[in-house]
Amino acid sequence: MKKFIFACILLLHAFCSFSQPVAGGKSKGKVDSQSFIVPGAEWKDTDGNPINAHGGGILYHKGTYYWYGEHKGDSTYWNPKVPSWECYRTEAGGVSCYSSKDLKSWKFEGIVLKPNLTDSLSDLHPSNVLERPKVIYNEKTKKFVMWLHVDSHDYAKAAAGVAVSDSPAGEFKYQGSIRPNNAMSRDMTLFKDEDGKAYHVYSSEHNKTLYISLLTDDYLQPTGTFTRNFIDKSREAPAVFKRKGKYYILSSGCTGWDPNQAEYAVADSMLGQWTVKGNPCSGKDAEFTFYGQSTHVLPIAGKRDAYIAMFDKWNKKDLINSRYIWLPVKFTDNAELDIAWQEKWNIDN
Repeated sequence: MKKFIFACILLLHAFCSFSQPVAGGKSKGKVDSQSFIVPGAEWKDTDGNPINAHGGGILYHKGTYYWYGEHKGDSTYWNPKVPSWECYRTEAGGVSCYSSKDLKSWKFEGIVLKPNLTDSLSDLHPSNVLERPKVIYNEKTKKFVMWLHVDSHDYAKAAAGVAVSDSPAGEFKYQGSIRPNNAMSRDMTLFKDEDGKAYHVYSSEHNKTLYISLLTDDYLQPTGTFTRNFIDKSREAPAVFKRKGKYYILSSGCTGWDPNQAEYAVADSMLGQWTVKGNPCSGKDAEFTFYGQSTHVLPIAGKRDAYIAMFDKWNKKDLINSRYIWLPVKFTDNAELDIAWQEKWNIDN
């Protein structure tokens, strides 16, 4: 009898183990009827490896989502040549890409912007900084265009790099770097509007001011048309999206790797006047953005009025082990944002 009970307990334990939803993806065994996003948990790809795509953004193209991010090395160190803040970093490993049909199960496509291991003067050398890659598609040129923050090891370069590819998961060819509009460029994002115009949004002037810069039709250069926003407010980690004719910018303060309170602003046009609305987060640890930092806001394809706010939960002393926080964006009757903390949530609801 005891052996029978023990055997039943083992079977029940095995069943429960296989039935648990996996953070950011589905179990390889028997799967629960629902699959949940679990913010801050370790998310693994379809090969069972931790997803390594930090400071990233997602492109939706022909039924597939492509997640691009910083591929962190497995050794974190402190750079004493940057005394103004805790400059923990890893060797720059290029830009990784993962693909998904459902935003839950992610396949590793490889390193699509590879580091340059031989030329120490290259922007892509591992000793330098590659951060916050974002990709948009240009229908006119049929090219996928990546912009990213490139920097020297001491963060003195403060430039933007550009790369292009013929396919979303193909190898991106590096085109070089510039200081757009003759200004510093660090934390950044891209935004492509419904009319096909694209904008480069970046922290500048020692991170004190956020620039919004209209790009050329091929998305490879600034046009020279730009605005300076939130002057002397020190905003970084911008994420931009559009809803019902209104433009939204989500951003963080400048406190290095340490979390702070998020803020969002709204405008009627990308190059127009932005109105600061305050902290969009609510619930547990909202005053610290759930210990995360904004990187992207993703409209969910095929779903009405559905957006995901993406944050990085940085582990400054072990950066490869930084986690991802994804939460649904809700809107009040006054079109104000509410990003509420949830321990887990079902992306299919």
